[in-house]
Amino acid sequence: MSPLSAARAALRVYAAGAAVVLAQLLRRCCGGFAEPVLAPQPDRVAIVTGGTDGIGYSTAKHLARLGMHVIIVEFLYCDLASLQSIRQFVQKFKKKKIPLHVLVNNAGVMMVPQRKTRDGFEEHFGLNYLGHFLLTNLLLDTMKESGSPGCSARVLAVSSATHYIGELNMDDLQGSRCYSPHGAYAQSKLALVLFTYHLQRLLAAQGSPVTANVVDPGVVNTDLYKHVFWGTRLIKKLFGWWFFKTPDEGAWTSVYAAVTPDLEGIGGRYLYNEKETKSLTITYDLDLQRELWARSCQMTGITDMTQDTFSG
Repeated sequence: MSPLSAARAALRVYAAGAAVVLAQLLRRCCGGFAEPVLAPQPDRVAIVTGGTDGIGYSTAKHLARLGMHVIIVEFLYCDLASLQSIRQFVQKFKKKKIPLHVLVNNAGVMMVPQRKTRDGFEEHFGLNYLGHFLLTNLLLDTMKESGSPGCSARVLAVSSATHYIGELNMDDLQGSRCYSPHGAYAQSKLALVLFTYHLQRLLAAQGSPVTANVVDPGVVNTDLYKHVFWGTRLIKKLFGWWFFKTPDEGAWTSVYAAVTPDLEGIGGRYLYNEKETKSLTITYDLDLQRELWARSCQMTGITDMTQDTFSG
């Protein structure tokens, strides 16, 4: 990515954020955000990554209030920037011999300076996307055993409106040629959508009692804004209580998607404010979904079951 392209990526990210903030402000002036009313969820188990802070904490809190047994990734230690740590986490979880009904892939970093994960991946791509790709695939067998017809297990990926301006550079997924933190963040959120849609296609083809959907929390007042433009930080400090969603408001779409009967057996959807909406057109490109999936399997060292699934 050239310096000009990096500047363009930054402008597009802030423009996308401003559009969402404006929409949120208008909605707040017209009544605000109502907490969804959901039925109790006893005897169900959820894993929430990044569940110690921000949207993840609010998601875990609300699921627990519904009666779920919630495992917060970080309390049961898992470093999503390390493939080895993810594998160790899954081993520890499976030793508990408990089911898994909901997986919320929430953890992430935003617009950080260029740095790498322990496995050498660019941090946005490695932590926001690739870590969740591996975690999900390693837990799928447990989720398939836990789900049943009429009571599916659910995988949720937390993306954002920045995916709409994201570009997936299959020739340079690590941004090594010219790094842009804005472009890298948007790419990671775009990759999550592509991954989730392909996962849903695989699950449906297998007749699996597991669904996969994408949720968009909106622009939320959390601690993720350390590395954004100083003007954005100033606006957040002065007007965040009004312009931005609270972490609870940001979590409601995740909680809704995790338990609502309206989504029973339904996957491959992009949800914003508890309603289905269209994601970026390119996210529906089956060839691109497949190409990213295959490359991700190579990077994480797992077997790509795509060909066997769709040819079987």
